Amino acid sequence: MAISVIGQNYYQNNVTSVKNIKNMNGTEETGGMRELTEAEEMAAFKKDFYAELERIPKNRTITNLAVNISEEAFKNMKDDPEYRAKIMSALQRDLTSSFAPLKASLLITVGATEKDYRGDSWSGPNNDSEFFARSQDSFYKKTSGQKDRQKELLEEYLEKRAQAKKQQQEMLNEKIAKQEQERSRLAKAWNSERQMARVSSTYEANIITETAIDGIL
Repeated sequence: MAISVIGQNYYQNNVTSVKNIKNMNGTEETGGMRELTEAEEMAAFKKDFYAELERIPKNRTITNLAVNISEEAFKNMKDDPEYRAKIMSALQRDLTSSFAPLKASLLITVGATEKDYRGDSWSGPNNDSEFFARSQDSFYKKTSGQKDRQKELLEEYLEKRAQAKKQQQEMLNEKIAKQEQERSRLAKAWNSERQMARVSSTYEANIITETAIDGIL
């Protein structure tokens, strides 16, 4: 797939000429064009990819859309134009597809290989909490603009998750408390048995002593 004009312009704007730079002694140094660093090349690639993704006409049934792309996926797409073309073709297919019922939230995940590509969708305003939670740091994200509702759904999701963790912790604490009680009971029983054994031994020793004295007398 050819690099778009946006990507070419970004590349050219980041190639810096270092001609006619004066050094500290006042003399002039001349040089050629500076090569882009790997980070700059990747930034240009991502910018171009985003622009191409933005031009795909989304189906009207997709209310909220997010695309998660791993860094390994970006690297592989940058190094392999064929893989990039396949991913873009898959995105084109999924973003233009119709979802039933209407108003669906779509989250697409792009991984290092084609097998890692997947899509998750949620339908209805009451089923979007997971979408907003999982798409917070997405490379590409477009929503219906209902920010208050999004925030409400996210807070609801996080609250439910916090409650679940709290219940798990309470159950764990209760289990630990019961274990401590059982250990304490066993320790007390053990100490009681040892005390009884000592008393019995002392009693038997006294009986033996008294019997011996009576025999002598």
